[in-house]
Amino acid sequence: MTREEYIKNLLSIYSLVTVLSEKNDCRVLRLRNKQTGQDLVLRSFPKAVDAYEVLCSIRCENLPEIYDAIVLEDGQIVLEEYIDGITVAEVMQAGKYRYWGARKVLTDVCNALSVLHSRGIIHRDVKPENVMVDGNGRVVLIDFNASRKESTACKDTKIMGTVGYAAPEQLGLSQSDARTDIYAAGVLLNVMLTGKHPTETFARGRAGWIIRKCTALNPANRYQSAKELAAKL
Repeated sequence: MTREEYIKNLLSIYSLVTVLSEKNDCRVLRLRNKQTGQDLVLRSFPKAVDAYEVLCSIRCENLPEIYDAIVLEDGQIVLEEYIDGITVAEVMQAGKYRYWGARKVLTDVCNALSVLHSRGIIHRDVKPENVMVDGNGRVVLIDFNASRKESTACKDTKIMGTVGYAAPEQLGLSQSDARTDIYAAGVLLNVMLTGKHPTETFARGRAGWIIRKCTALNPANRYQSAKELAAKL
């Protein structure tokens, strides 16, 4: 069965609410169950993303629940919890975060990263657009398209991630690991507090010191785990 055939069959049970994203043969749809009214997110990929199969067995408040990950003839379909909220990027359209608000967001992101890293998954695309906040203040790290399982190879074989948030090792210089996500988390914190990348300006005070350590070029000089970073916040 192809992805399109799978989606066509699913639309006998669900109705299409909206197309959330469509690029590079990847589609993200919001669907609604015709009987229950419950929404879910369908992600369609031309190649299987290993992380989603692992995520099916993970339950974490700061990660979306993955209902199923189906490998098909021409790629993969992922059925995922719909988060009724807005992204940190959208929150910031109204202004920058204060430290305690940013601290809460980043602490929850660190919790999500700790769970992922414990299962050998590197997110590799932590950024404001990939952090959701719902109406109850729940923070959820989403979008695992760029993720990968930890590898013993000497360097990444494919450049993935978002410019500005991607750590130097994601550019093919060395192997990405948990500290790669620490780098992006530091950039995220700085952007939330200042609206700018650390190369332009650092946040003041304790936050600036934390961000400098997160974004050290040498991974050995960063926080070595998400738990360590969370403890310093």
